[in-house]
Amino acid sequence: MTFVVPFDGSELAEAALIRAVEYGTVLEEDVTAVTVVPERKRYAQEKGWIDEGEEYDVEAVVDSLREQVSTLAPDATYDCERIREFPPEAQLADHIERLAREHDPSVIFLGSENVGRIVTPLTSVGVHVAADEEYDIFVVRQVAPPRVKGVKPHDDFYRSNNVTEE
Repeated sequence: MTFVVPFDGSELAEAALIRAVEYGTVLEEDVTAVTVVPERKRYAQEKGWIDEGEEYDVEAVVDSLREQVSTLAPDATYDCERIREFPPEAQLADHIERLAREHDPSVIFLGSENVGRIVTPLTSVGVHVAADEEYDIFVVRQVAPPRVKGVKPHDDFYRSNNVTEE
């Protein structure tokens, strides 16, 4: 079993990856970050992977995300699937779920501001990933360090993001 983190390079995805590593250390679980990269420029712009008008080099984006994971979590593995289309959020979530399931997740650590709210935005991939009942979901809504006794915070990450314990 593995802790799996859907990873798009965002601040909350980084926090989810760090949280998975923190809990994985205590519970002796492996951590894998997964990314689905549509080969469409519009999606890359929406994710902040490229600026408007910038050329979209898919390989460079994948390499950048892989490096980001490696820097944050050197012992984590990284898996990426490239898809040609830019599907609706639910279909994109299906790709992420399928890729995550390949790693036999015990828990998916999901960085999201939107999952679990009474009013759910229709454009949240996280909502669709969290709907699967085959695994538990750990939702990371803030960058702050964990407040669970026995889980040692990954201090370098919190210092570099100017986050202090509450």
